[in-house]
Amino acid sequence: MSNQLYEIPVKKIDGTDATLKEHQGEVLLVVNVASQCGLTPQYEGLEKLHEKYRGRKFAVLGFPANDFGAQEPGSNEEIQSFCSTKYNVQFPLYGKIPVTGADKHPLYKHLITTQPETEDREGMENMLRGYKMEPTAKPEVVWNFEKFLINRSGQVVRRFAPDTAPDATKLVEAIEAELAKP
Repeated sequence: MSNQLYEIPVKKIDGTDATLKEHQGEVLLVVNVASQCGLTPQYEGLEKLHEKYRGRKFAVLGFPANDFGAQEPGSNEEIQSFCSTKYNVQFPLYGKIPVTGADKHPLYKHLITTQPETEDREGMENMLRGYKMEPTAKPEVVWNFEKFLINRSGQVVRRFAPDTAPDATKLVEAIEAELAKP
């Protein structure tokens, strides 16, 4: 059992140095978020998931990224203000990071390496092409709001396309299945 995930340095949205070790033993949903995306309303559903399951050792972790359409241009302070004011986000937010390309943050290198397949990626790719945008190449994160489900042991067990809504049956069932495990 590798706990490599918990050792990767990250910064909280307030700039404090951190790792995900404080979430060890929890089921996690890691999401790259953005404030000016068509999928931004997912913040509401992500917060509902966080509230519904946090008493069962579950957390949504938001990692703002400006990699797709420059849809997260703000500073960490602006992002935090937007999330708390517009969506009353209570789940942990971390500092803005790159999640794709040559400068990809080590956290996302780890997530993508350990779970290279995104479920239902083709639908999101087709949507992007419909907007005359070329999707990233596999196994890269395809867009804002891609979701990585991590079990209590720190293993990435599923990866959901950005357009998978937080209340989608397959996502909720996957979270509940992981929460049911010791």
